[in-house]
Amino acid sequence: MKPFKTLTGISAPMDMINIDTDMIIPKQFLKTIKRSGLGKNLFDEMRYNDDGSEKEGFVLNREPYRHAEILIAGDNFGCGSSREHAPWALLDFGIRCVIAPSFADIFHNNCFKNGILPIKLPEAVVKDLMEKAERGQNAQFTVDLENQKVIDPDGEEHAFDLDPFRKHCLLNGLDDIGLTLQKDEKIGSYEDSRAGQAPWVFRKAG
Repeated sequence: MKPFKTLTGISAPMDMINIDTDMIIPKQFLKTIKRSGLGKNLFDEMRYNDDGSEKEGFVLNREPYRHAEILIAGDNFGCGSSREHAPWALLDFGIRCVIAPSFADIFHNNCFKNGILPIKLPEAVVKDLMEKAERGQNAQFTVDLENQKVIDPDGEEHAFDLDPFRKHCLLNGLDDIGLTLQKDEKIGSYEDSRAGQAPWVFRKAG
């Protein structure tokens, strides 16, 4: 997993509440178990017409938001079914941070496991950031994970809370597998010890 330290880039404003996981990545795209390739179908029903052409009004179809790395949205982001494909699609598109007043719990947890930083800020602050994001290319936002603050285009700093363990994992690019591999030496020692105590458990079949 790619470490998350400081991110500076374009923020796309989506002034909607209750954006659920089926809106983020519709069910017909859940057949794959690959984490790549889902970005083109992110917000599919909002981005495309029935003939596959882009809907002009949708924010991610407009410049400069096609290249957004931060998404600013309304309350209860990521509600609905617990599909891990939702953060996969966001990440594959290029979104590495989502800012909202609140998140659905399972989506919130899945973000951390996939290298996306979900930031909770008060609703009034989020509304203000959305308005500033409307400036487009002239609105660069910085997310400083180490110091836990969002710096908006006017230089105002907005502090956010974060669980220390999750912060550590993001800063160091550690997903569940990465955390396990940190114990590789101890795991190997245990297996060697167990192989001596119960060799039949480790004997290869045939």
